[in-house]
Amino acid sequence: ISQIPALQLLQKLGYIYLTPAEAEKLRGGKTSNVLLEEILRKQLKVINSEKRISSTKTTYISDANIENGIRSLKELPMNEGYIVACETAYNLMTLGKAFEQTFDGDRKSITLQYIDWNPETFLTNNVFHVTEEYSVVRSTSKEHYRPDLVLFINGIPICVIECKRPDMKEPLSQAISQHLRNQQEDGIRSLYAYSQLLLSLATQEAAYATNATPEKFWAKWEEKFENGEESEEAKKYREELQHIKNIPLTPEQKDKLFADRFKYVRKYFDELDKETVLVTVQDEYIYSLCRPERLIDIFFNFILFDNGEKKIARYQQFFAIKKTMPRILQIENGKRRGGVIWHTQGSGKSLTMVMLAQAIAMEKSIRNPKIVLVTDRTDLDSQITNTFRKCGMFVENASTGQRLVDLLESKSDAVVTTIINKFV
Repeated sequence: ISQIPALQLLQKLGYIYLTPAEAEKLRGGKTSNVLLEEILRKQLKVINSEKRISSTKTTYISDANIENGIRSLKELPMNEGYIVACETAYNLMTLGKAFEQTFDGDRKSITLQYIDWNPETFLTNNVFHVTEEYSVVRSTSKEHYRPDLVLFINGIPICVIECKRPDMKEPLSQAISQHLRNQQEDGIRSLYAYSQLLLSLATQEAAYATNATPEKFWAKWEEKFENGEESEEAKKYREELQHIKNIPLTPEQKDKLFADRFKYVRKYFDELDKETVLVTVQDEYIYSLCRPERLIDIFFNFILFDNGEKKIARYQQFFAIKKTMPRILQIENGKRRGGVIWHTQGSGKSLTMVMLAQAIAMEKSIRNPKIVLVTDRTDLDSQITNTFRKCGMFVENASTGQRLVDLLESKSDAVVTTIINKFV
């Protein structure tokens, strides 16, 4: 009731369905290996096929460095802690990995990218897959856990989904509990360390989180529109989702999905195709969070590591930034308009601030932005430096009032961080 509609919608959104047998083959038949190495190897060659080392010479990353890149992604420091391993995986995927390579007798550094993050090419240069019942051996035994659905970008598992029947007792709580169990030390952290988004679905209920999020902090998602729920934008969103939901799978897709353990329910779903099926809450979550362009955006721009915890944006943070950026880019009479983002207590203002600063830093049309981040937490102040690594921006920490004055007066485009008492 939950899993098959999820698989159907994900395929309609552009994910290629892999049977459990196909996924196992792509892992080399090893349930301890969570990467689809055949796909990853092929995509690394596609993404890193051309690297211009000079204006006159086009070269290619070597097969040896492709293998080095795969090895680096596989060898996460799990012994240093689960979140450390998660952060290592995240940094590798967002920043890439630098390797040395010889070009015409000269040894140079070249950065291998695992995912194409370019908004103009990420839908063509990355591949998206989904599989079900993804069997992974536990870390302390020969037993296996099998998450219901796993989504992959370029063979890397970046989203784990648990589906529950809506007629179970507290289905959402059971799905979340399963995620948390899987992430225990004796579970399958080797899979979850790569995942950025965790989803719990039960047809008319859903929630999302990221690694090691306690149940009380699993979040609800709401799609927000410029002029509210009655706007043309909102209407277009609902119509588009309803349209996608009711596009029939191709005969080949149906044959593959219903070939094995789902064969007995094919007739039921074939009959559904003859009528207009209404959109469910889980459809809204899959469309809002998992469609490739949105998932890539959340992955790169809306995940942070903060004081030993991994955090993913809540909907109000996501849409606050999406609404603020056009205002910042609007220039009237040579000046930008200012503004205030109003937060209630506990709504995540510190993370909104950091994510907005990151969005400004990465906006190509804004040259040399002067960004000053003022916090009241020294731990967040130090963590900001790591956040801006993927923006390619240097961070200056104003540890004294005088240092703050000097940085504000300088022409440097470094991000300035300080805590509020330095203004006293």
